[in-house]
Amino acid sequence: MSNPSTPPPPSPSEDIPKPTNAKVLIVGAGIGGLVLAALLEKAGIDYEVFERAKKVVPLGSAISLGANVMYFFEQLGIADKVIANAQYVDDGYQYNERLEVTCHQIYRYHAERYGYYSNIIARPVLYDIIAELVPKEKIHMGKKVLRMLQNKDGVMISCWDNSTHHGDILVGADGAYSAVRQTLYAQLEEKGVLPKSDKEQLPFTNVCLVGTTNPLDVAKYPYVQGDKAYFVNVIADKRPYSWVLFSTTGNRICWMVIEHLNSKSSKLNNSFRNTEWGPESAEQMIKEVRDFVLPGGCTLGEFIDQTPKEFTSKVMLEEKLFDTWFSGRTVLLGDSAHKMHPSAGLGAVSAIHDAVILASRLYHLPSTPRDPTLKVFEACTKVDDVKAVFQAYKDERYPLCVQSYATSKQLSKTLSNKFVNQVTRKLLNRIPKWLWFKVLDKMMEYRPQCTFLPLVSNRGTVMPARQASLHLADQFPQPLKDIVGPIQSTSKGKVEKSSEAEVEK
Repeated sequence: MSNPSTPPPPSPSEDIPKPTNAKVLIVGAGIGGLVLAALLEKAGIDYEVFERAKKVVPLGSAISLGANVMYFFEQLGIADKVIANAQYVDDGYQYNERLEVTCHQIYRYHAERYGYYSNIIARPVLYDIIAELVPKEKIHMGKKVLRMLQNKDGVMISCWDNSTHHGDILVGADGAYSAVRQTLYAQLEEKGVLPKSDKEQLPFTNVCLVGTTNPLDVAKYPYVQGDKAYFVNVIADKRPYSWVLFSTTGNRICWMVIEHLNSKSSKLNNSFRNTEWGPESAEQMIKEVRDFVLPGGCTLGEFIDQTPKEFTSKVMLEEKLFDTWFSGRTVLLGDSAHKMHPSAGLGAVSAIHDAVILASRLYHLPSTPRDPTLKVFEACTKVDDVKAVFQAYKDERYPLCVQSYATSKQLSKTLSNKFVNQVTRKLLNRIPKWLWFKVLDKMMEYRPQCTFLPLVSNRGTVMPARQASLHLADQFPQPLKDIVGPIQSTSKGKVEKSSEAEVEK
């Protein structure tokens, strides 16, 4: 029986901190922008999303999703759906142009070490899964941002259709050539406070051609069946190309060709400076690469021919880590702040991480109640409080983006046929097993979770890296039970353990 002199504990509704009353304007309905929107939706924070495209076109190739995002997807309630629409990576092969195996890597131990396999999913499929979390009326299509103004009273964007929109916070999640970033930087340049490094153009060293096929004939391509991904990578001997195939659900192949540019070819491609996923300028490159050989006696052209033309994309692969991530009420997210080479598969993953940390910080932004009767927008937050949240976001994410950027850049160099890169690949084949695990552990140990959603226990043998914002979760109930062992299994119903000796190089 309880002591009558002891006051009753506060009810859960009284104990849980209320989310900020701030209104958030998100420019860009890519994966990073949608993840942020989904989190704000769950938090009950007011927001709107503005996308310049008039409709969403399912472009892009495959994305590899491992433990570094799957724990968060479990928080969102979409982990099972992602796995159901993906194939797990058990192993992968690298070939030279003579189709001789130069590297065989086994990945099945990922589930044992980190709790999840690496899962290959078509980018458009992942996009649709995330988009289901965001009410359609919150996403405004055909809204190209032309102008942005911000002051102590709030932020305003003007779009090409003469519409204006007001909020407390503006998030630029609109890609490598972000209109929000360009407008923000122009304002900072006018004040003479923009760092020199942020004035420089986006450098690029590669051109990429990608696509995802229609469902294939399993009698001709039996490796597309099942829940295990087919993963091969070919590096040309003398030509400046490398190409990759990933199988994914629906008996489809996601393919990608990378042209490694030199100073001359970079100049020739300089007029095509557009990272939007689209079919423009792809025809010439298709002619150049369709005869590229693949294991099994087929060519890349077979898969290109079975890919809808409108779903074939050519993009520049820029690489740049910007120094200025925010100013005033405006903040950048994803490729707007850090554009990475896709070789390490950390571009979309880093954008998701940005959204997780930014949303976790925004939840606690101090605000005053908003008067719903006011006809003119009035900010309910102070600029200094907004800056403090943005600074905490950058302090947490920037060092990790530096690491991811460096990893992506280093791995991109191993894909070309330059002599130094050929030597690097040979050295990688002889890397000690313990060192290979250490490299992968570094890529997978950072597994941030949203602090206002119930946390998910670690299931792998490798503990997650420190998350600076995780202390914010202490303010929320965490009805969790400790779960031991990996959470993702194969169709066989169990995770097969792998010793270090099984990692072949």
